[in-house]
Amino acid sequence: MSEICQLATSDSDFQQRLDQLLAWESVSDASVNNIVNEVLGNIRRRGDAALLEYTTRFDGWEAATASDLEVPLARLEQAWNNLPEAQQIALKHAADRVRDYHERQKGESWSYQEADGTLLGQKVTPLDRVGLYVPGGKAAYPSSVLMNALPAKVAGVSELIMVVPTPGGELNELVLAAAHICGVDRVFAVGGAQAVAALAYGTESVPGVDKIVGPGNIYVATAKRAVFGQVGIDMVAGPSEILVVCDGQTDPDWVAMDLFSQAEHDEDAQSILICPDADFVAKVKASIDRLLPTMEREPIIATALKERGALIVCKDLDEACAISNYIAPEHLELSVADPLTLVEQIQHAGAIFMGRYTSEPLGDYCAGPNHVLPTSRTARFSSPLGVYDFQKRSSLIMVSEAGADTLGKTASVLARGEGLTAHARSAEYRLK
Repeated sequence: MSEICQLATSDSDFQQRLDQLLAWESVSDASVNNIVNEVLGNIRRRGDAALLEYTTRFDGWEAATASDLEVPLARLEQAWNNLPEAQQIALKHAADRVRDYHERQKGESWSYQEADGTLLGQKVTPLDRVGLYVPGGKAAYPSSVLMNALPAKVAGVSELIMVVPTPGGELNELVLAAAHICGVDRVFAVGGAQAVAALAYGTESVPGVDKIVGPGNIYVATAKRAVFGQVGIDMVAGPSEILVVCDGQTDPDWVAMDLFSQAEHDEDAQSILICPDADFVAKVKASIDRLLPTMEREPIIATALKERGALIVCKDLDEACAISNYIAPEHLELSVADPLTLVEQIQHAGAIFMGRYTSEPLGDYCAGPNHVLPTSRTARFSSPLGVYDFQKRSSLIMVSEAGADTLGKTASVLARGEGLTAHARSAEYRLK
């Protein structure tokens, strides 16, 4: 029998127990921070020499020179050409859909002119250079390449630099192939906090970037947090989450497997079901018990469900939506008869999967929207990664002579009220 917390909104201690389930603190402890700070300082001071030492120490292979850390673009093309046809078709299909979706997010510059001739507006420009961190080694995350690289390319980023750890010198063919079809400009076989440092500060071989995106382990996440300000970052993501709101009419096996789909990421992942039908919740629990032993990652799933999972019986779907908005999940499945009506009640969620046939993994790989999503309740104020993350906005102000007279008087009054007389006189010089 699997262990998973079972709650009802009618429980007197429901809110307290829900808050305990949702609580998650980053595992960055003092030792992790100390290691990361040492690595960042060393890379900043010693550049390539430190990068080579850390590659030997942490990745277990020795590069003769720093130039050996760069993976030739021909190697990416070779990886693509050597892929089985089925993988080529799947990667291209996914890439086309992700690119098509993100094309619709492009922001455009705009302006308007006032009656006195003053022009105001906004100029939208892409970032110059972006660094993309991709987990490497035995784990293959080509989907991570697609979801981070394609929005950057659609935005018009001039240069995309990818870093990927290569334990034992082992390059992942799927990751290299994905980089090829996304048009990544340069790839370096470095990982960990040292790769983040190289991207943030630049070394003799690795160019410094304006923003770093992409997932990584706790050392990578801690390093990204530490270099924020020197460069931009996408986010510091917590464990993966799924919340399924169900009306009790979906196949319980489907719901159980949807809960598994995020629980298999790691032991800290969170899978929650909310349903007003107690009998259906019992059926899902039975499906979990029956299907769990068939899963390849059974120990991870079992731990995640026991530590952070929950089956919640609520009063009705309106209450389910209210709880969902409080949780603000990374992934929200509305497995109900009329999801388009119910979605109107949803205010906070990273991605919303609507209808019984919309399984969350479709969003992970090929539906089109980005799978880089806010976690740990940050969907209350954050959005999925998108083209807008690779564009910046500059305000445009061109004041006419007549406008300088009107606006100058207002600015003068306000500036003198703040005691900033140089501000006031600067505006006053232009008065008629």
